[in-house]
Amino acid sequence: MQKWFLQAKRADFNGIGAKFHIDPVLARIIRNRDIIEEKDIENYLYGTKEGLFSPKLLKDMDKAVKMVTEGIKQQKRIRIISDYDVDGVISNYVLLKGLKRLGAQVDYQIPDRMKDGYGLNKNIIKKAKEDGIDMILTCDNGIAATEEIKYGKELGLTIVVTDHHDVLFEETEEGKNYILPEADAIVNPKQADCTYPTKTLCGAAVAYKLMEALYSQFQIEAKELHELLEYVAIATVCDVVDLLGENRIIVKEGLKRLQSTKNLGLQKLILANHLENKKLTSYHLGFVIGPCLNACGRLESAELGLKLLLEEDEKEAEQLAQEITSLNAERKDMTKKGVEQAIRFLETKGEKEHTVLVVYLPECHESLAGIIAGRLREYYYKPVFVITKAKEGLKGSGRSIEGYHMFEELCECKELLEKFGGHPMAAGLSLKEENLQPFIEKINRVSTLTEEDLIEKVLIDVPMPIDYITEDLIESMSLLEPFGKANPKPVFAEKGLKLLFARILGEQRNVLKLQVENAARVKMEAMFFGDIEAWESYIKEKYGENVLQGLYEGKNTNVELDVTYYPDINEYNGQRKIQIIIQNYR
Repeated sequence: MQKWFLQAKRADFNGIGAKFHIDPVLARIIRNRDIIEEKDIENYLYGTKEGLFSPKLLKDMDKAVKMVTEGIKQQKRIRIISDYDVDGVISNYVLLKGLKRLGAQVDYQIPDRMKDGYGLNKNIIKKAKEDGIDMILTCDNGIAATEEIKYGKELGLTIVVTDHHDVLFEETEEGKNYILPEADAIVNPKQADCTYPTKTLCGAAVAYKLMEALYSQFQIEAKELHELLEYVAIATVCDVVDLLGENRIIVKEGLKRLQSTKNLGLQKLILANHLENKKLTSYHLGFVIGPCLNACGRLESAELGLKLLLEEDEKEAEQLAQEITSLNAERKDMTKKGVEQAIRFLETKGEKEHTVLVVYLPECHESLAGIIAGRLREYYYKPVFVITKAKEGLKGSGRSIEGYHMFEELCECKELLEKFGGHPMAAGLSLKEENLQPFIEKINRVSTLTEEDLIEKVLIDVPMPIDYITEDLIESMSLLEPFGKANPKPVFAEKGLKLLFARILGEQRNVLKLQVENAARVKMEAMFFGDIEAWESYIKEKYGENVLQGLYEGKNTNVELDVTYYPDINEYNGQRKIQIIIQNYR
């Protein structure tokens, strides 16, 4: 179920348009993103890397720089330990590449998803000590590893944490009591007493900030630092952090560099996925390049992805890129089967009525739990946890909806969990098998979600008749990119579009092509990439089977739909034609 809302935030759209030389439609969209002050509008439209904040504003940055600098100068052995997802792999790469440039004695370890689980554990720390490591440098993990870091300190290791995950806390009568590990330095903007202006950096961006401070300390030119931005851009999009402010600049700058990347592994990955002639956007990072790198840590070893980024032999890079692309195709197939199995579970067990869905898929590959949870969240529009059977007990991943802070809700159930961590919108957990049912009951009992919260809200930026669309308007909308969390692709809408004909395209019959006409008698092509079966059922229910057939035969019918859409230019055989991409209909 959906509710459509028109965003009616007020401003002088014509005035903003005139001042910044943009169409008032763009001014309205920017206002809808709560970008109001002139300096913020200027930064949103034209911000550059020179507008990024100083790394010195991060709490403990001075301590971290001092310790790592001493470690480099004294040739102490440093080991980077990251997470196994895209953000973790890229954080690792940024630190590894940067520290090697500074002459550090540095190596890395990425925990094995199945054997080690997320982040630091005592075996990894013990091995570091046995290997003669002096300093552990974490990235994209460590903030929740209080016991593990305590153990590492007892062994005499120096431990510097760089992370971006939420800080564990206990509720007390005085409020939240935050629990921090006893590391030598903790660089994480989410710390309550960290005054860094951007709280939503991904793990790789925090790692980049450390390298920025270190490059400055070692008087390395800024242009060398900026070469790392293309990698941080991938992690920023894939970790689904807000694409506003600094994150937006990082992705814009990174995309420019990726278009002509010098990294052999990325070149070959772009080729393997047929993106070489495309203008790369945040979509390609989030739905093609990122998932390929992620597939390594899911089905093989995340070190495969890091190896690709580090590879300097052309043949080897090509082979790795092909292998990783094949792994991603396998991951897609396994995910599809897992989603079908999960829907059957929820529909037959009657548990789809729960406010918070907890799906137990014992046979599911544990690395796919998060992706499956994300698909189920889209299907049911509810918070979802997918739990799988692990070597020891159960493991799970959750994906949330707006208004449900997943990490804080897990804090309410912490006595039932062995380990957990995450953000408002996503989390990971492990628990004993006997605690599964109590967890299902408690996570639902403590939920404060209302029926209203569980109705998906479609926010319309601009009600715009299709006859207003021009090529110039579409081209100018590239100023609003990159799109992603907190800066979604704009949503336009028009009521009562008449459908003139319909055709299903594609080898898998998964694309719907329509011709539509509005009240001004303007005709335009429209494409729909959503659930075609659901669309057909909707038309049949409203108008009847004959009318649906009539649409496919191009007969004159009385079918009218309200649609939300995004305008686009279709280029084919040297011809350019305006079309709309339909997102929702009613």
